[in-house]
Amino acid sequence: MKVFCGRANPTTGSVEWLEEDEHYDYHQEIARSSYADMLHDKDRNIKYYQGIRAAVSRVKDRGQKALVLDIGTGTGLLSMMAVTAGADFCYAIEVFKPMADAAVKIVEKNGFSDKIKIINKHSTEVTMGPDGDMPCRANILITELFDTELIGEGALPSYEHAHRHLVQENCEAVPHRATVYAQLVESRRMWSWNKLFPIPVHTSCGEQVIVPPLELERCPGAPSVYDIQLNQVSSSDFTVLSDVLPMFSVDFSKQVSSSAACHSRQFEPLASGRAQVVLSWWDIEMDPEGKIKCSMAPFWAHSDPEELQWRDHWMQCVYFLPQEEPVVQGSSIYLVAHHDDYCVWYSLQRTSPEKDRRVYPPRPVCDCQAHLLWNRPRFGEINDQDRTDQYIQALRTVLKPDSVCLCVSDGSLLSLLAHHLGAEQVFTVESSAASHRLMKKISLLLGEPFFTTSLLPWHNLYFWYVRTAMDQHLGPGAVVMPQTASLHTVVVEFRDLWRIRSPCGDCEGFDVHIMDDMIKRALDFRESKEAEPHPLWEYPCRCLSEPQQILTFDFRQPVPPHLIHAEGSIELRRPGRSHGAVLWMEYHLTPDSTVSTGLLKSAEDKGDCCWNPHCKQAVYFFTTADPRAPLGSPQTVSYTVDFHPHTGDITMDFSLSDTLDDGQ
Repeated sequence: MKVFCGRANPTTGSVEWLEEDEHYDYHQEIARSSYADMLHDKDRNIKYYQGIRAAVSRVKDRGQKALVLDIGTGTGLLSMMAVTAGADFCYAIEVFKPMADAAVKIVEKNGFSDKIKIINKHSTEVTMGPDGDMPCRANILITELFDTELIGEGALPSYEHAHRHLVQENCEAVPHRATVYAQLVESRRMWSWNKLFPIPVHTSCGEQVIVPPLELERCPGAPSVYDIQLNQVSSSDFTVLSDVLPMFSVDFSKQVSSSAACHSRQFEPLASGRAQVVLSWWDIEMDPEGKIKCSMAPFWAHSDPEELQWRDHWMQCVYFLPQEEPVVQGSSIYLVAHHDDYCVWYSLQRTSPEKDRRVYPPRPVCDCQAHLLWNRPRFGEINDQDRTDQYIQALRTVLKPDSVCLCVSDGSLLSLLAHHLGAEQVFTVESSAASHRLMKKISLLLGEPFFTTSLLPWHNLYFWYVRTAMDQHLGPGAVVMPQTASLHTVVVEFRDLWRIRSPCGDCEGFDVHIMDDMIKRALDFRESKEAEPHPLWEYPCRCLSEPQQILTFDFRQPVPPHLIHAEGSIELRRPGRSHGAVLWMEYHLTPDSTVSTGLLKSAEDKGDCCWNPHCKQAVYFFTTADPRAPLGSPQTVSYTVDFHPHTGDITMDFSLSDTLDDGQ
C-alpha cells in the first residue's frame, strides 16, 4: 500500500507531498540505525557474554532454573548467549516490530526457537501469568538500554518497572552496575559551543565590538547533552581542573528509581581557572565483583588506552555549566550531578548541598532562544574569528556607501557586519516570504549561507532559491555574495566509521546474516543512493584521491530550469580501502575568497584529512562485500551526479572499477 507523506524540502523551501511505501519510516529507521555498530563492538559483546555466563552459573549453583528476561533484545544476540551459557529459557522483548520479526528469524536460524520467545511489546506492556507473555518472573535480567548519557533511552523507568513486575527480588542482572564519571575542565573551544563571544570588527571609525545580548549571557543554555567522540578533541583544547570523579552508580540487580535525584562530590581543583565544561562518561560492570568491566572512558582516563574500543553508539558527553565560575587551586568545592528519568545536568556549589539543604537548581532551560535556533557546531562557527574575518574582508570588497543590503541566512551576523562596515541600509530576513516588505531595490544580497533546516551540505542551496524569488527586488548591477558555490568530493578510507555500514555476518559465533540482509534491503529502498551527514572531524580518515570539483552553482543568476549533470572518474592516488566518497560545498564569496564546509587544507603525504569542525560533511558509503578487505586493484571511482532544480535534490551514484591486476 502507498501513502502520501508531506515533507518540507530544505533546499527549495516548499512543502511537498510524496507517495511513499507504508513501511518507509521503518526502512529509514533500520537503514540509519546503529545495529551494525553494536554488533561490531567486540569489547561490548565479549563483556556481555562473560557477564551472562557468570550470571547463569551463579543461578545454577543455587540449584535454580535460569530464567532470563532480555529487554531490548534487538537481534536476539544476548538471549542466544544466555541459552548457550546454559539458561533454561529466555523471554526476549523488542518493541520495534521489524527488529522483532528479524530476531524471530535469527533465533530460528541459530536453532534456539525452543528456548527463546520473542515478545513484540514495550517491556511495560508485558503481561505475567499462565495466560500472559511470561508465566512467571525471571531471575536473570539482561538489558542493553543505554545511550551515550546512560539514561537517555529510558533505562531508569524500564528497570523500575521490570523490578516491580517482571523479575524476582535480588535477581541477577547483566550488567550488574553502572557508574557515571565526570571531570571539570576549562575550554575556550568547548565553551564556544555554548556561548556567543564578543566579535571585534575593524572599521573606518576604529575597532567596533559586537557584544552578545545580556539575556544570552545570562541564559543557562540548552538542557541537551552534546555527545561527541571526545578522543578526537586535542588535549591542548582544554585545561583539566579536577580529577576524574565517580558521580553516581546504579545497581541494576535491585529496585531502581526513576525519580529525580542529585549526587555531589567534593574535590579540590587541580589548577585555578574558569570552570565551564563537565566531561562525562560511564562504565558498566557485568558482575557483582566488578571484574568484567566495559568502559566508555576517553584515552586519558582509560585503564588500558592501547586496547581502547572504537564505538559510535556510545560516545562521551559534554555538559555546559549554567555559567562559568572561577575556581582556585586547592580550594574545596562541590560538583553536583542532577538527573531526572531521562537526562543529566551539572552544577557547582561552594558549600555542601547536604548541609545547607538548598533547593537544587532545576533542569536548565534556554530562555534566550539562541540555543533553540543554533546547535552546538553553529555556536562554534559563529565564534570562529578567522571565519568571521574572511567574511569581513569579502564584504569590504563589495560594499559601497549607498549599499542597500539584504541578508538571507538563519541567525546570521552578516547583517551586523554589513552595518558596522558602512552599508546605507541593512535588512535581514529568515525566509524569502518577507521580501515583499522591502521598500528599496537591493544592491547587495548576502548569505553565509546557513539555514537551520539543512541536514546535508547542499541543502543550503536554499539561498539560491531565495535569490531567484528576490530577482525582481535586485537593483541594476546588484551584487550577490557568495557569488557562486561548488560541490566537491574526495574518496576516503575511514579508520573506524566504516563499521556502521559493514555487514557483520557472524557475531561471537552466532549467525546474524539475516540482520545484515535486513539493513541492506532498507538501504536499497532508497538510502543506498543517498549520502548521509557526519561531522568528520570526529571520525579520522585518509584521502585516497585528490579533491575534485564536480558541480558549480552560479548565484549571480536565477536557478536554471534544466538539470545540472556531471559525470566522470576519480583516480585513486594512495593505496587503501575505498570506503566511500565525502562531499561538501565551497562558497566563493568573491573571486579571491572561498569558505569551505569540508576540507580546510590539502591532505598531507599520508592522506590525513583536516575537516571543517563546524559543519557536517556528506558521506556516500560504497557498497562492497567487506569494507575491511584491501581494495588494491580499483584505480578509479566513476560517478554521476545530478542537480534537479525543480526539487532541489542532488542524486548521485559512485562505482568502483577494478581494471588492474597488479597484485596489490
